[in-house]
Amino acid sequence: MNNIIIEVENLKKDFYVGDVTVRALKGINLQIAKGEFVAIMGASGSGKSTMLNILGCLEKPSEGEYKLDGVSISALNKNELAELRNEKLGFVFQSYNLLSRTSALENVELPLFYNSRVKAKERKERAIAALESVGLLDRMHHMPNQLSGGQQQRVAIARSLVNDPVVILADEATGNLDTRTSYEIMELFQRLNSDRGKTIVFVTHEPDIARLTSRNIIFRDGWVVREEQVKDRTYASEIIKLLPVDELDVKITKS
Repeated sequence: MNNIIIEVENLKKDFYVGDVTVRALKGINLQIAKGEFVAIMGASGSGKSTMLNILGCLEKPSEGEYKLDGVSISALNKNELAELRNEKLGFVFQSYNLLSRTSALENVELPLFYNSRVKAKERKERAIAALESVGLLDRMHHMPNQLSGGQQQRVAIARSLVNDPVVILADEATGNLDTRTSYEIMELFQRLNSDRGKTIVFVTHEPDIARLTSRNIIFRDGWVVREEQVKDRTYASEIIKLLPVDELDVKITKS
């Protein structure tokens, strides 16, 4: 049985600036198996964000092949790509991307509005279950501005889970958070990976965060220059025990 969930072969991506062609990806080959927790690393301009956009079916490659859960995205039209994104992918962004005038519960429900097979009652039940899984059941009626940064990111993670995706794609998901909250979010990702078997692709430029994953893929100038299994993997829960408590975050959490 093939357990490869992401398969990329000789993938290239060009952008055009006037008469100039900029090749952001120059021939990427990689595979990610079901249940892996992978970090994509690289400096600004290395191609990692372009790679994530293609993995998220937000852009198509200029050349090469990308298969998601056995489906070739090159053969799909815009509507089919949108359906594939909604059914198979969950997204978590650095800036949370929550609707500011919408409660946590309603933010989490949002992806299900695009799934005609899910009725209103089930939509609410699934959103509540997703919020419970990230420890925010008691905050489901709060607006984003009533939540700390870490809590907003947990809402975003709950939203990414509500459709039970085959892959979660996270783009610098700890980039706007303080140290302690970053490790708390990474602890949640580690639990989703280990306890629920979620496949996670996590873009980061931070080595300390990348050590919390199981495999690192390093990009440079549009190429994959190195892949390595993480030896002596760090567990966020152990680091959290050594960090001082952020009194402000505790106050927000318990209020």
